[in-house]
Amino acid sequence: MSPDDGYGGGPYGGTGQTRTRLPDSGGDGHGGGRRGRTSSPRSLVTVVGVVVLLIAAIAFANRGGDDSADGSDDGDKAVSAPTAATGEQPVKKKTAGIPTGFAHDEQGAQSAAVNYAVTLGSAGMYRKDTRHDIVGTVYTAAAAAELQEPLDKAYSADFLGKMGLDAEGNAPDGSTFVSRVVPVGTTVEEYGEDAAEVAVWYMGLIGMSGEKSTNPVTTTWQTWTFDLRWSDGDWKIAEDTQRDGPAPVPGDDKAATSEEISKAVEEYGGFTYAR
Repeated sequence: MSPDDGYGGGPYGGTGQTRTRLPDSGGDGHGGGRRGRTSSPRSLVTVVGVVVLLIAAIAFANRGGDDSADGSDDGDKAVSAPTAATGEQPVKKKTAGIPTGFAHDEQGAQSAAVNYAVTLGSAGMYRKDTRHDIVGTVYTAAAAAELQEPLDKAYSADFLGKMGLDAEGNAPDGSTFVSRVVPVGTTVEEYGEDAAEVAVWYMGLIGMSGEKSTNPVTTTWQTWTFDLRWSDGDWKIAEDTQRDGPAPVPGDDKAATSEEISKAVEEYGGFTYAR
């Protein structure tokens, strides 16, 4: 793993399971066994389900009141380390700060899924400019084009205000908005030459850290499944599903103060994940 430049990452999950079918970008890739997909108009609720992020975010906002570097990987050291990861090395290329250029194989599909989960779960999704970059990079071209405008409406000033953010998605002075996805593992549900279904199990963090915050940072456990297509020389998301858990039994760890959380978020960056 190598340090990422920090879109952050975040939790999105909610109650039960959501699924949104996105337009097909080409061949099926799984043979004749998988059902074809068609494009249809989507309501705001459907778009919220696509990115999944808003489901938990809305729950978070409703539970309390308002709050007014691209690293390098040392391959030789990784190989010699006793706990070194196996498989393909992390990708070297990034687009708008997002890891891209994954291998055209099962390991590449897993790497793409886990890195896309981290990116879609980031605080960057709450800002219009970075949200457009994220969606345009990780989804197929057809899916991204269909999602951008509805997502802009979903991330309204009113919604951002409920999260304690201003109309541009910025936290108040002295506060830190936390939204991160921390992957635990991946598994390949299905794989074909140009299509793959990969599940990512992760812990999410979401909340506002600050002295006046009424919505402290909390954790959630989710499994995010991505239907990926090989498109324009890379793995892209065609559709996704998210479900709760599996969640471990909470430990007896002492909760950190808001100051400690804010400091940790600023000091500890994310990673580029490889399988």
